[in-house]
Amino acid sequence: MGSKWTAADIPDQSGRTAIVTGANSGLGYDTAAALADKGAQVVLAVRNLDKGTEAKDRIKTASPNAIVTLQELDLSSLDSVRRAADELRAAHPRIDLLINNAGVMYVPNRELTKDGFEMQFGTNHLGHFALTGLLLDHLLPVDGSRIVTVSSVGHRLMARIRFEDPHFETGYNRVQAYGQSKLANLLFTYELQRRLKLKGAPTIAAAAHPGFSDTELMRYIPGFVPDFIWKIVAQPASMGALPTLRAATDPGVAGGQYYGPDGIGEVKGHPKVVASSGQSHNEDIQRRLWTMSEELTGVTYPV
Repeated sequence: MGSKWTAADIPDQSGRTAIVTGANSGLGYDTAAALADKGAQVVLAVRNLDKGTEAKDRIKTASPNAIVTLQELDLSSLDSVRRAADELRAAHPRIDLLINNAGVMYVPNRELTKDGFEMQFGTNHLGHFALTGLLLDHLLPVDGSRIVTVSSVGHRLMARIRFEDPHFETGYNRVQAYGQSKLANLLFTYELQRRLKLKGAPTIAAAAHPGFSDTELMRYIPGFVPDFIWKIVAQPASMGALPTLRAATDPGVAGGQYYGPDGIGEVKGHPKVVASSGQSHNEDIQRRLWTMSEELTGVTYPV
């Protein structure tokens, strides 16, 4: 393996089952395509089945032997999450990889999920918290199983968990709301890893971020950033997916690690272990968020 980790370094994934949320486009698509190309049975967990079918066909065209299936999943609806989890559990007694990739970013005006949660917090964190908890007992018996959650450099941007008002009933700010959801992704990962370790489980939890990647997520980027500037700064989604892929497949990954690009400011580059904010490592905040997430979703974990 060279010093610059690439998709060519992904080990053979034959016999492994990987679930990738938001896999119809952008980072999720490139993540799913790379895993399928290496032999994994990949489930594209998507909100729009038509777009999911198009993504599946593209993957099969590029990798004719790929094993790819679809699962309808709307992370902004706990009913959908529960239904998807039931179907995934029935279809896949063994789950090797769960990649919590899907997300929304910089929603301009305050929107709520079907359960009344602020859209970014509800989709990016609470939906994935619920899905992971409902699938965990199909990961726990599997040696080498991993849960990888995609965060963002945005977890540092004016970010804190607004325990007093997590759904921004007052003072909605789209950057703060996004930052809260991405900080929550890291707090969740670190607390989950602590619990898995205490249980002595073979499953590990890790996190990744894509730097600045040119994906559909950027459709709501603040207007003061010109498109041509963004195009110069951003890297393609195939590069942005590499930190996730490394966290998911590199044999040297340890539980609780966080991967991101190795370039200046972690904007772009090849994946390496990076640091997250001090707040993300605060165990009191981790536990408090976990308790709140269980209460909001009604999902409790077997760890």
